Amino acid sequence: MAAFEYTALDAGGRQRKGVLEGDSSRQIRQLLRDQGLSPMSVAAASRRNGARTASTPTVKRLSIGGAVAPLDLALLTRQLATLIAAGLPVEESLHAIARQSDKRRLSALVMDVRGRVLEGHSLAAALGDYPNAFSSMYRSTVAAGEQSGYLDAVLDNLAEHTEQRFESVRNVQMALFYPVLLFVVSLMIIAGLMIYVVPRIVDVFADTGQTLPLLTVVLIDMSDLLREYWWVLVTGVVVAGLAVRWLRANAGFQLWWDRRKLSMPLVRRLARGGNASRYASTLAILTSSGVPLVDAMKIATEVVSNTWLKRGLGRAVQSVSEGSSLRAALEAVGYFPPMFLHMIASGEASGELDAMLAKVADYQQQELTRLVTTLVQLFQPLMLLLMAGMVLMIVLAILVPILNMNQLVA
Repeated sequence: MAAFEYTALDAGGRQRKGVLEGDSSRQIRQLLRDQGLSPMSVAAASRRNGARTASTPTVKRLSIGGAVAPLDLALLTRQLATLIAAGLPVEESLHAIARQSDKRRLSALVMDVRGRVLEGHSLAAALGDYPNAFSSMYRSTVAAGEQSGYLDAVLDNLAEHTEQRFESVRNVQMALFYPVLLFVVSLMIIAGLMIYVVPRIVDVFADTGQTLPLLTVVLIDMSDLLREYWWVLVTGVVVAGLAVRWLRANAGFQLWWDRRKLSMPLVRRLARGGNASRYASTLAILTSSGVPLVDAMKIATEVVSNTWLKRGLGRAVQSVSEGSSLRAALEAVGYFPPMFLHMIASGEASGELDAMLAKVADYQQQELTRLVTTLVQLFQPLMLLLMAGMVLMIVLAILVPILNMNQLVA
């Protein structure tokens, strides 16, 4: 069975939209008619059933294979863990979640996953049809829970992990919101002064014929440059953006840049701390779910965003598979903090590696959050000082000639 998104009219002429399961669009239309609805359109939500056929010419393809918002994924995982822990079968839990969701695309995705489960596939295999929505770590964790028979407990751990990741990202975004807004507003104010205010003042100075101070001359030249060649500035910004995008798509440049980030002052703390936190948290959830360490390391390597560090972690996987300890393999990579390595060594010695990985992930995340918060708190007054300095320069460039005019009159 597949999921279909429909649009229909009820007896009162009001439009209704929703998602139903069925074998074909014809069956969905009949189900709608049995409910007293007049079907207007039916779209196959499944990518597997989305192609047009001669017998169903009005069926449109609905793409539901894109990424799922972090908050939606966290909520879906928590609901699924709760329902399965309450004793509901997987297919019934998925059906309840799909009906609960008020987002049609997410509801269609869950219904299609349920259809795959009803066909006899495992939940992990059904989730595998949507790799953009459910990461390899997510699917491997679910598979481990199904194999061990503790799917509810594994899903509960996965829900906790997903929610913590979402909260961490949201906290950083909220911390950056005010400085970025302040920066944009500052640019708009300064641009408005340079384009609209300064030219009018210049006209007054031009009529007096007096010699203008250097600061005023520079300000007038900058204003003329912005008014006459603004398109050059806009074009330069667009070209720079396209160049950066092209460079990021270049594998060789990206590898070089990622290697540089790991050694640059201050930037390296952000790059190393962020990647270490993601790697440790992913490794913790996988090992605690019963995934073998080597397999867990392969999956956790994929969540690392730094390509140079990812290459080193690939060698670490090979070392562990040959009998090396996890601490020794990660130490050979060379970019993990000493505290990170000591805590992993302690976990290996005590036989509680998964618990220690969770602790070190939490520690690294807290360190990263403190660093980002400190930088943001420093950035705010610096932006205020920069804006005040620019405005002061403009005001002085305008006031000094006016004061000189007053002295000449006196």
